[in-house]
Amino acid sequence: VQLQASGGGLVQAGGSLRLSCAASGRTFSGYAMGWFRQAPGKEREFVAAISWSGGSTLYADSVKGRFTISRDNAKNTVWLQMNSLKPEDTAVYYCAADRTIGVPVATLSRYDYWGQGTLVTVSS
Repeated sequence: VQLQASGGGLVQAGGSLRLSCAASGRTFSGYAMGWFRQAPGKEREFVAAISWSGGSTLYADSVKGRFTISRDNAKNTVWLQMNSLKPEDTAVYYCAADRTIGVPVATLSRYDYWGQGTLVTVSS
């Protein structure tokens, strides 16, 4: 599976962005998908994940209620809708695919495929 993340940019605090992750490969629909982020000087951290069917989601506490992950298996795409953005949300955002089981997990090492990242900058 190859993943291509897009949609990042510069936004003011309180604004919104929608990230997209386009996947290639016939088995996309069987994989759980996740979004992670890495701020300058910090480790990569979990943001959100979604099951293969889209019926189950998982969020980091820091984004719960503000971010929404969704997917469309027919379009091989996963989205991350980010609302009420804060300066601390500034990071490079990565999408990832977990081929092992189809449930959402927060553990970085569980993910097998990674996109190249898209930069989100939130100004105060």
